[in-house]
Amino acid sequence: MIKETRLADVTLHENEGKMILEGYALVFNNETLIGDETYGFLEEISPTALQETKMKDVPMKYNHMDSFLIIARTKNKSLELSVDHIGLKVRAELLDTSHNQDIYKMVRSGLLDKMSFAFTVDEQVWNREGDIPKRTITKIERLYDVSVVDTPAYDATSIYARSLESMELELKTMELAEQKEKSDLMKKRIKIKTQI
Repeated sequence: MIKETRLADVTLHENEGKMILEGYALVFNNETLIGDETYGFLEEISPTALQETKMKDVPMKYNHMDSFLIIARTKNKSLELSVDHIGLKVRAELLDTSHNQDIYKMVRSGLLDKMSFAFTVDEQVWNREGDIPKRTITKIERLYDVSVVDTPAYDATSIYARSLESMELELKTMELAEQKEKSDLMKKRIKIKTQI
């Protein structure tokens, strides 16, 4: 499985001196263009996609970087993830550390305003009827992290390349399955005609 990332908005709340970040890391039924119209696909996430997702110990990171200190984490309850009719809601109460203060100040000033999530897909449906193929993610296998990101264009570009490789493989597999189905149907028709 290919690990992918997507972007969403992040907001902050000041509550009794606490540093709290909130937002939706994932929004259901929100069609997004991955890549471009020449070489890309539309994608949306089904409201059922998170029903069996593994998200027992999910960290909040900065730019998905393992080398940067973790901002919050579900394991110690500083990060709360909840699924509602909109999508995956994220609420992080940041510990009072110097790098968390920096991140909080950057969100407050508008320098950081996006969230991203890293995930693997377990089930998906491709539709090639329109001008651009459409991928509907029906089941996310695992949520690796949610991240506050400062370079969404770069992050998106790198994931587009990986997602497009996945799209090509999926579409080729579908094409081969359709060809086999047509071939089997033709063989069945020929067999019926020869028996008559």
